[in-house]
Amino acid sequence: MFDPTRIHHLWDLVDDRARASAGRTMFFDEDGHAVTFDEVRDTALRVAAGLRGLGIGAGTRVVWQLPTRVETVVVSLALARLGAVQTPVIHLLREREVGFILAESAAEFVLVPGVWRGFDYGAMARKLAGDGLQVISVADGLPVGDPADLPDAAPDGDDGRTTWIYYTSGTTASPKGVEHTDASLIAGGVGLATALGMSADDIGSIAFPYAHIAGPDYVIAMLVSGFPAVMLETFEPGRAAAVYRRLGVTMAGGSTAFYQAFLDESRQYRGESPEAERLIPSLRLLSGGGAPMSPELYAAAGRELDCAIVHGYGMTECPMIAMGTPYDSDEQLARTAGRPVTGAEVRIVRADGSAAGTGESGEVTLKGTMLFRRYTDPALTAEAFDEDGYFHTGDLGHLRPDGHLVLTGRLKDIIIRKGENISAQEIEDLVRTHPAVADVAVIGLPDRRRGERVCAVVTLVEPSPDSAAGPAPAPLTLSDLTAHLRAAGLMTQKLPEQLEITAELPRGGPLNKVLKSALRERYAGSL
Repeated sequence: MFDPTRIHHLWDLVDDRARASAGRTMFFDEDGHAVTFDEVRDTALRVAAGLRGLGIGAGTRVVWQLPTRVETVVVSLALARLGAVQTPVIHLLREREVGFILAESAAEFVLVPGVWRGFDYGAMARKLAGDGLQVISVADGLPVGDPADLPDAAPDGDDGRTTWIYYTSGTTASPKGVEHTDASLIAGGVGLATALGMSADDIGSIAFPYAHIAGPDYVIAMLVSGFPAVMLETFEPGRAAAVYRRLGVTMAGGSTAFYQAFLDESRQYRGESPEAERLIPSLRLLSGGGAPMSPELYAAAGRELDCAIVHGYGMTECPMIAMGTPYDSDEQLARTAGRPVTGAEVRIVRADGSAAGTGESGEVTLKGTMLFRRYTDPALTAEAFDEDGYFHTGDLGHLRPDGHLVLTGRLKDIIIRKGENISAQEIEDLVRTHPAVADVAVIGLPDRRRGERVCAVVTLVEPSPDSAAGPAPAPLTLSDLTAHLRAAGLMTQKLPEQLEITAELPRGGPLNKVLKSALRERYAGSL
């Protein structure tokens, strides 16, 4: 059996697993149609040949914005075989973000699904395409060719070069390009696989966007452990639960929002009868990350779904940092993010940069083989790493005597909605362009279904004292504000879900900054 810790190129992992598990299922679609590990490899080879015929090879910069499908996994594996530099883009992003990514990544090709769920991705890509950018629609199928035309071997994956670029909102208005190697993504997937302890007898699930960094992280865990997964294009709790029941899924999840969705669905499914069959009888593990999980949600979901809940901590820059395991105690699983995964070195530092003691809170910094290479912006890279080579996450926490990591807050001004990072600054910059708004602070508020919801707290422009100016304008409403932001190109998932109007924003400190913590306290219970 192969040793995944010694493999540095994704294609080698694909090929080794296809040999070791030939004839065994890798993916099910929601109708139960199965494709095996070796069939996925062989199809990816044909697609790699087809892409090579279009001019894609080692080092070619390719953006893809595709739905969560087996074919999308095949595309990403084919690009890995060619040694291309691939940039996955979440299907939710629109012109504002996609245009920035295409330009900043210096993309040479962009792959799109054509029209999907009522939106024409091809039309958007063609509108944004500059000189030299080729748009490839896969609406009628993936390009294929003869694998005999491929180079004898995939490019060396141990040379430290960038092969993946992910974009994350982070704390800035423009997305940040995060450069990974095959080796760093494999290390993240190995960390996940080791923590979860899945076997070939398990059946997992991918109902979150494969274009998220968690996509290849999960697929690598499948390749390491040899288990199959059910793949869904979109997540609808009732439909997903029905598919999982039928196919015998043993591990589900994706983020905190998934736990809540399955909890609500189970309560509806079982009604008033605690003796009714479980929502997913085969389920033994609910796993995910992307946002904090409260002890209350852990207890309620675990009791209702009758399975272990194993939560973890990662980010685009480091897909796996810490992870609970099925062997941890309820207290550890409910109140921590788990232990640092295999290969991750976590250090908590005080504000002066010195190492904090056990149990002492500070900023979470880390090293490890799963850590990204750098940002596409050298200035951001210089800011993010200290002189000892530790990456500063911007998250606050402490390490317990049992080695488990507890997260206590964030230095970064981001909102985590359904596991996705949303830049408060980006929204604030656009809200300020509304003629009725004098100032704004955008904050995240706790939300049972979303993890956090986006709340815009605004002060309004004073009406003119000149009576000749006409009647006073109508009060600003949430629908007025969201219409303005849509017109400015803000994607739907970033739109404020709550609007609060105040006479003034609380400020303090030497720079007279807005005190967002005070606003979060003030509006935490309102909706």
